[in-house]
Amino acid sequence: MTVTIYDVAREANVSMATVSRVVNGNPNVKPATRKRVKEAIEKLGYRPNAVARGLASKKTTTVGVIIPDISKGFYAELARGISDIATMYEYNIILSNSDENEDKEIRLIETMLGKQVDGIVLMSDQISPGLREEISRSTVPVVLAGTIDETGMIPSVNINYRSAAREAVANLLGNGHREVALVTGPLDTTINRDHLLEGYKDALHDSGIDYDEGLVFEVEDSYDAALEAWHATDRRPTAVFAGSDELAIGVIHGVMDAGQKVPEDVEVVAFENTKLSRMVRPRLTSVVLPLYDIGAVSMRLLTKYMSNEEVGDPTFILPHRIEVRESAKFDN
Repeated sequence: MTVTIYDVAREANVSMATVSRVVNGNPNVKPATRKRVKEAIEKLGYRPNAVARGLASKKTTTVGVIIPDISKGFYAELARGISDIATMYEYNIILSNSDENEDKEIRLIETMLGKQVDGIVLMSDQISPGLREEISRSTVPVVLAGTIDETGMIPSVNINYRSAAREAVANLLGNGHREVALVTGPLDTTINRDHLLEGYKDALHDSGIDYDEGLVFEVEDSYDAALEAWHATDRRPTAVFAGSDELAIGVIHGVMDAGQKVPEDVEVVAFENTKLSRMVRPRLTSVVLPLYDIGAVSMRLLTKYMSNEEVGDPTFILPHRIEVRESAKFDN
């Protein structure tokens, strides 16, 4: 038989309003009364009804999390950071997969709002005008995790991707390479087009080297695509900056298939530093994206907006670093 708030009130000899205040953490309850109510809750095994609490407080203590592809380690790490902070602040999560589809992202936001979530954390490859408009109409706060909003109007948490790419390529150029390739995912996404590519160009300019489109390989963001691209090219650059760990591994295997060695013949630097970077041999030198931290800070930022706390600059930039391993000969 389901235990109700009325049963707890009767057991503790208090009003239902008092039980409600104790359950919701209201400080305006005498310590002795609070103790008696908690003992009654424990004795009867009472579990508050989240829906009923939401109706009373106009909050559901639920947040929506929309990610492009849960099967990718990149997004899984972000989601873990979000989940841990959500648990700390006693929020439940509704997790949805958008399949990197703009129309589905918009529908999912509408679905989340229909479920009366208190806020949304969104990860997307591209904030299109249509998606931005949908976010602007949202009745609850939305925070972007690992996602760039070109207008800077939507709260977001990222690293300085352009600076990170510039630093990685500069290190390769500093090792004496003059033909450094960029292997990147589709350039119609903001981070790839406006940050990784531009950071790559910045490093070339700093070293007095002309930009060569023939050394930029735009592929689908997968191991197979990078491997195929490397097999198909007649260019043989001596260093590569890859836009993800999967792309870097595809390049490494392509180099080996060509009878060359990494890093002796071709140095490779990746971008992400997921678990894959430590599983491949040689292990990947990689720009470290603090994936867990981006997720955690995004969720903490959302809790501030949901609680109407004062937030200054809505754009948070976390520090990055390069983890040096065997695929490139950087100085530690």
